[in-house]
Amino acid sequence: MMGGMNDAMRLLVGMVLVVLACQLASAGEEDSPLIKLPFSFGRGMENTPVLFDNRPLLVANYRPAGASPEGTYLYLIDLRTGQELTRFGEGHSFVSAFVRGNELHVFASEYTEDWAQSIYHFVSTGLKTWPRTLAIPREGVEHLFNCSVCEHGEGGYLMAYESNLPVQFCFKFARSADLVTWEKIPGLVFTGENNEYSACPVLRYFEPYYYVIYLHAAIPGHKGWVSFLARSKDLVAWELSPKNPILEAGPGEGINNSDVDLFEYEGNTYLYYATGDQATWGALNVAMYPGPMNVFYESCFPAKADMVRISTKRD
Repeated sequence: MMGGMNDAMRLLVGMVLVVLACQLASAGEEDSPLIKLPFSFGRGMENTPVLFDNRPLLVANYRPAGASPEGTYLYLIDLRTGQELTRFGEGHSFVSAFVRGNELHVFASEYTEDWAQSIYHFVSTGLKTWPRTLAIPREGVEHLFNCSVCEHGEGGYLMAYESNLPVQFCFKFARSADLVTWEKIPGLVFTGENNEYSACPVLRYFEPYYYVIYLHAAIPGHKGWVSFLARSKDLVAWELSPKNPILEAGPGEGINNSDVDLFEYEGNTYLYYATGDQATWGALNVAMYPGPMNVFYESCFPAKADMVRISTKRD
């Protein structure tokens, strides 16, 4: 994101990073290690920042207000210039993305008058053509929404995908060897600590842990929808971060900090997240951790801290 800045702007950003690092160092043990940056991308909700062809890009979707799918599409923004590069995937929403070599893989739910449907896969090398295949079919009257893909420790890829069943909302898992053909993992459903709202997961793997940031409904003492973080070695037994919520709405952000996705760029970690009221408006904002992504995750699970433990196993 800094590649298009002039020298004065780079100096300003450098000064900001020094201040942020000092704030992080002085933060209390229970504070989130994230620092919110004082700007917004305006309209926005689901998104994924990626590095593709050495360029920082934002893969995003536009979904008009209301239930109609008309006018819904996916698009790419060059984060260094702010320019829209391409539009594709009309009639799809709840976007996520994953880069493999010279391929940009995009996943999104088909969006119809009957809400979100199955999850589809798009792929491109030149960002001009985007062939589509079915990735995760819905089952019965189920609806599928956000998803996130990472490489995992056993070779291949893992997806967390959001469903409205058996809990509205929860997420499930699938594996793939090639990012195209996916096999659902039966018997595992993430529903938080109390069989509760657990939406829009973003998944990463740093050995030996899978980490997932997800959206939690309002909890006492906090403002609206908040983002939680959990980790697991086997997708069955999970630990919740004692720093939860890691994001919650601040001044001007309404009652929502949701739909997180993140990437590491030039040694720092940037989290893109949605604000708003989950109904009539939303904006895309950015928080950062001044350091690598794996260190950010580790910082949210301090040694010897008490942690809530949950299971995703279903009979």
